[in-house]
Amino acid sequence: MSKFVLIAGPCVIESEENVMLIAEKMKGIAEKFDLDYYFKASFDKANRTSISSYRGPGIDEGLRILQKVKDTKGLKICTDIHEPWQAEKVANVVDIIQIPAFLCRQTDLIVAAAKTGKIINVKKAQFLAPWDMENVVRKIEDSGNKNIMLCERGTTFGYNTLVVDMTGIIEMKKFGYPVVMDATHSVQKPGGNGTVTGGNRTYIEPLAKAAIAVGADALFFEVHPDPNNALSDGPNMVRLDKFENLLERVIKVYDAVH
Repeated sequence: MSKFVLIAGPCVIESEENVMLIAEKMKGIAEKFDLDYYFKASFDKANRTSISSYRGPGIDEGLRILQKVKDTKGLKICTDIHEPWQAEKVANVVDIIQIPAFLCRQTDLIVAAAKTGKIINVKKAQFLAPWDMENVVRKIEDSGNKNIMLCERGTTFGYNTLVVDMTGIIEMKKFGYPVVMDATHSVQKPGGNGTVTGGNRTYIEPLAKAAIAVGADALFFEVHPDPNNALSDGPNMVRLDKFENLLERVIKVYDAVH
């Protein structure tokens, strides 16, 4: 990879206005640092802790908004899918199709995404060893797609807790594809606040720096203007007005090791 690769945006599409605000700010940051940047937002959070939690606007409205980001801001797009039928529809808009961690072993989902020919970013499940991701890689390759990214997002450690084993990044790089570090989901405490997921954003920057230092090829962050009042994953998101400075510090680590 010739440029620092960044995937970032809000956890979920809350509104068109919110998405466009974040996209405009992120476009400026990407241009300032000359990044290979992908705007990320979900149209549906199908794995929320509670049935009453906000999930998103749905696939049709969500893709309309993401297409607007692409058309008006000139940004590349990343979003996740949860069912095989969504792959072809999403591929008309996005540049990266993301496979959620809990679904990384779902063969039909993986194959449907792979057959679109898009970049497939697969998050390593919290319950998988990094070397187990080789089977996921083979499923995508056997479907005729070698546009693959693998994503570290923490490993289950007891109840409501994740830890990040940085050697997992090294192990996954052995498969010959870029490895992404999801610095925000890695600080989650799944279900840790009862009906919603908890987390500690204090650890986002140190984990991002450590991942780059051991060889991660790209970083994933969720950002929001007001994380404390976000409709999904607030405790784990970076404040939009603080993100540029955080990224500048992380890029110094990237420059030092490349």
